Amino acid sequence: MTLPVLLDIEASGFGRGSYPIEIGLARADGSCCAFLIQPLTEWTHWDPKAELLHGISRDRLVREGHPVIEVARWLNDELADIGVAYSDSWGYDNTWLSLLFHQAGMLPRFRLEALRRLLTESQLASWSTTKEHLIQSIGIQRHRAGDDARLLQLTYQRTCDEPGTLPDQQ
Repeated sequence: MTLPVLLDIEASGFGRGSYPIEIGLARADGSCCAFLIQPLTEWTHWDPKAELLHGISRDRLVREGHPVIEVARWLNDELADIGVAYSDSWGYDNTWLSLLFHQAGMLPRFRLEALRRLLTESQLASWSTTKEHLIQSIGIQRHRAGDDARLLQLTYQRTCDEPGTLPDQQ
């Protein structure tokens, strides 16, 4: 089965002034990876409620995060040949991804699409139940970008109607 590449972003909060703090990918082969992002000086918005969810402190981002240009280059290196990645929160993730690339002074060499475009009615009907079952059975750490991307990919795989093919992506 060819799996779609899933991208997930954790952020400093929601709404005006929020910015990406971690980007994770689940690759077509099922492997996943994630990078913390070093906040720029002008990125000051910080929502303590968001930190409670993802468990990543701003101090940790300053210490361990990668510069925005490195993360943008990594994403282009990972995704340029594939051309597309999918997100279950396209509205937010696309905004944060655009901010990252803008601040890096680069253009993405791929597009981000809504995961919903790949899902059949049958997949939608069993999505939530399947996702919750996977969370319980695998013990995935929620609200970390790499794990969330992999969870979405596994949920896609388990709900797929016809193993071996992706629904029309056009």
